[in-house]
This record gives sequence, structure tokens and C-alpha cells, in this order.
Amino acid sequence: MASIRGWCGLAMAAALGLSTAAPVQAAAPSPAIADVGTFFVGGHYAEGGKVMTGQAHVLYLTPAKRRHKTALVFIPGAGQTITNFLSTPDGRPGWAKQFVDQGWAVYLMDQPGRGASGYDEKAYGPATRQPPDFVAKRFTAPQDFPPQDGQPQGWPQARLHDQWPGTTGKPGDPIFDQFYASQVSSTGGGVSAKLVADAGAALLERIGPAVIVTHSQSGAFGWAIGEARPDLVKAIVAVEPSGPPFFGAPPPWGDSDPDKLSRPWGLTTTPLTYDPPLADPADLARVQEAAPERPDLVRCWRQAEPARRLANLSRFPVMILMSEASYHAGYDHCTARYLTQAGVKTDLVRMADHGLHGDGHMLMLEKHSAEAAKLIETWLDGRKLD
Repeated sequence: MASIRGWCGLAMAAALGLSTAAPVQAAAPSPAIADVGTFFVGGHYAEGGKVMTGQAHVLYLTPAKRRHKTALVFIPGAGQTITNFLSTPDGRPGWAKQFVDQGWAVYLMDQPGRGASGYDEKAYGPATRQPPDFVAKRFTAPQDFPPQDGQPQGWPQARLHDQWPGTTGKPGDPIFDQFYASQVSSTGGGVSAKLVADAGAALLERIGPAVIVTHSQSGAFGWAIGEARPDLVKAIVAVEPSGPPFFGAPPPWGDSDPDKLSRPWGLTTTPLTYDPPLADPADLARVQEAAPERPDLVRCWRQAEPARRLANLSRFPVMILMSEASYHAGYDHCTARYLTQAGVKTDLVRMADHGLHGDGHMLMLEKHSAEAAKLIETWLDGRKLD
């Protein structure tokens, strides 16, 4: 692995949790970080050897005093890069540095076709990028979008959102502008699913046992990595993972067609191993609860009893972390219930239950980001993974 020393430039400043809002001349290394570097995993030559596709860029940070044999692997969600875990838009230290400070070796992987991994339209297909108003309404200022054309305001929990670090969470707010500058184009989830699973498996084969930390879209890809290499996945921390099971989130939590099956394998579009065996996902019997637990929650789908067991995912524990004001607040409990029913040791951790109120979907960037990381650290310490 090629080491990078002489910490200078925006990337290294971000890795140290320094603000990148202003030009950075040079920065002294953090005493907690012994080494930082990059490499690529996966990938193959295509078009007669003219290009390489499928490769994933990985940035690693190793602690001066490593307390854990198990490493942490962070994978960002749709439209995001590993920037999300390096520092917040207002310049606070990101999760990567916080975990390195606690003695964890950290690996941050850009999805293939994303960020420093590179993008090739022929290989990955067309990509899309969300406009500023969508990002503001979905992530940074959902509480400020009133009803329009007779449609209700967002999702019920949106009114609770008040932890974005900027002043307005909208274009023109410097903190929002920093965040929006980090947004990149993304390929479709169907293309990304296999690419990320293959790259994630290759990464584990290189570094050894690890905890996979996913966010949003990459949640489904984390299940696929666990399916592929359950011997090397020590745990999965799914931060508001894509869901709910089987179908996309209905309005107002999402914009999916409630009758369109989007995750035929329950949690994924890619095959999962069930016991008793399941040759065709159409044979996975499902039922929907008659009524939601509360009016502000969706009706959960689950397997019909007797439920099949997720043979590979049940080999390690899972934590699902959710915030109070995110659109995921309406359905992440369904994902946790599905995993539990399928024999997976799953803990659903609600930030609000720990006195952390008002955070949205980008909770690793909001005001309680450090406290959210502490919840993950506490859960990991309790699992005794090494």
C-alpha cells in the first residue's frame, strides 16, 4: 500500500477533520493517525483491454495505537462519496477520524463508478444528479417546505428536523453550498448492486475481517457483501439502509409505487441465501401487517410464517441506526423486523431514544454526528468482535 505523508491539500485536511471551506496550506498529522494511503480493489479490463471498469477507490487511515483487530469499512450512499465520513460541511471532524481516535483502522470505499473510483458511461450506463431543491427538501431543510397543490408537507417527522449545522439548509447558505458541492452523479441501483458487492468482497479479501458501515442506498449493497463473504464480515452497521423490505417507501416517506416489487429477495435485488433454500424469489411468500404501528409509520411487509432463515446474514450481528426526523423514520423499523424474523441478530437503535432529537437522513453530518458515532462505537464494543 502506498503511504502518503506530508499532510497537505484539501483531501488530507478533510481526513484530519479540518475545515475545507478555506484554502489549506499545510496541516500537521493527527497524533492518533499513524498512516494514510489509497489503493484500488476489484476491476477488470474491458473493450478489448482499452479500459478498466468495476474498480473501487479505497482511502485508509490507520491508528497509532490500534485497539481492534477488526477494521471498519465505510460505504456512502447514492450521490455521495467518502467525503461524508471525512469531515462535516461546517468543518467538524468526521466519523473516520473519530473512529481512528478510538483505535480502529478505517477504510473508506467510493462505489465503483463514483468519486475517485472513476466513471465510464459505456460500462455503467447513464448517471443522474439531484438538483439543489431536492437535496434541501430531502436532507437539509425538510421542515421548511410547506404544502403545495393540496399535497401534504413531506413526511410526518420532517417537522422535527432542526439539527442541520447551517443557517437555512438551502442554496446560498455556505454550509448547504459546501454539502451540495460534494454531491456527484450516480448510476442506477441495479448496476451498482453487483459492482459494490464484488468490490466490497475484494476489499475484505485484501484487508481481512471487518465491520461494514453502510448508509442509505449502500445498505442493500452491505447485505450483498455479507451474503458473499459472511466469513469476513464481523458485523454490519446499517445507517438508515435502503428499504423497507420488498417494496419502496410509499408517499409521503418516498415516491415509490406501492404495488411495484423493488426488492424481490426481501432486502435486495441480488440473490440472498435462505434456509429452506429459495431458488426463485417469487417463492418468497410475504404478508403485510393490517395496520401500521402508528399513523406516522408505514405498514410493514414480512415473510409469511413459517419464515425462511437468512443463512449467511444470520452469521453476524446487525445494527440499524436511525434518526428522528428523516424520511426513514417511517420505515426503518420494518427492515429491522424483517431481519429479526429471518434469524439475524438485529438491534434497532433510535437516536431519539438516547436523547438525540431532530436529526435528518444525513446524520453523520448534522449537529449530533459525534454522538451518533458514539452510539455505533458503544454497540461495537458490546459485540466483542475481536
